[in-house]
Amino acid sequence: MSLPRIAVDAMGGDVGVRVMVEGAALARRRHDRFKFLLVGDEEQIKAALENHPNLRAASEILHAPDTISGEDKPSQALRRAKSTSMGMAVNAVKAGHAGAAVSAGNTGALMAISKLALRTLPGIDRPALAALLPTLGENDLVMLDLGANTECDARNLVQFAIMGAAYSRIVTGLESPRVRLLNIGTEEIKGTDVLRVAANDLKHAADELAMSFEGFTEADKINRGNVDVVVTDGFSGNIALKAVEGTARFVADLLRRSFASSLRSKIGFLISRPATELLKHHLDPNNHNGAVFLGLNGVVVKSHGSANALGVANAVAVAARLLEDDLTTRIAADLARVGADSLRQTNRSARAKGEGAA
Repeated sequence: MSLPRIAVDAMGGDVGVRVMVEGAALARRRHDRFKFLLVGDEEQIKAALENHPNLRAASEILHAPDTISGEDKPSQALRRAKSTSMGMAVNAVKAGHAGAAVSAGNTGALMAISKLALRTLPGIDRPALAALLPTLGENDLVMLDLGANTECDARNLVQFAIMGAAYSRIVTGLESPRVRLLNIGTEEIKGTDVLRVAANDLKHAADELAMSFEGFTEADKINRGNVDVVVTDGFSGNIALKAVEGTARFVADLLRRSFASSLRSKIGFLISRPATELLKHHLDPNNHNGAVFLGLNGVVVKSHGSANALGVANAVAVAARLLEDDLTTRIAADLARVGADSLRQTNRSARAKGEGAA
């Protein structure tokens, strides 16, 4: 079965065209139903495609005369969206020329362009950035928001939970994902009024949805395997994500240094190599690449800027999976099931809490 074309911002990322095209080619070799719209400098894309005839046969090139740099502010990116590879890839989704867009470029710019071009789904105030994180359990977990919204109210958190649960059901196959709010403790009295109001409303919303709301979780328990969706604001989520990634790099570097410290350690490394390779696989961000802007009228996937070809291929696979399982329709159905009145009640409850505290 052929899927709608996936628009790839070929100029995004730290390396640019070569890695983006290699990643798309790898995704195409894995799944011959993928077709692509490669957006960027036409001559550079054509040169990169010389080594990938299979991808060339399944792709169309859309020339973009301009690119967005990592230093560009979202406002600058918006003004130049119509001529940049990132903007033209997202606009291809808006126009129906592609089913999804994948970019490894500037995150803030991609969010701004995607939100303006695609708009949010009915019932969603703000889109959220969601990603998969490895755990000690059988499945990866979905965490959101990871930086799109630095400040959130209770209504936003409830919406994020609904979107995250829908995403989790697609990528993990779970019928009722376990959802928790990130907090400084697991007790009901812990945290801000916003968190407590959101928790109360999610208890009632969960009855209408295919998800299990289990209260709060702390940051040190994120990867233990006892939660499937972790919900937080973008400020806390971005800090937590970078702490997890930094710890993973620290452990990997510490092991590398330890194994190189002596001849005995080097022999120990050879003996334990199967275990260390498994650890390396779990800690490699390329194996979990592909964050998603949830809540838009279209699929947009953000790849790590430093992703290699494997990472880009995984980001493309995420986009294809969401197209195949029609994520936006699932989120819209869940929102309708909960009802706008319930979400409006969230804001009234939050205001009442604030006035009571005053």
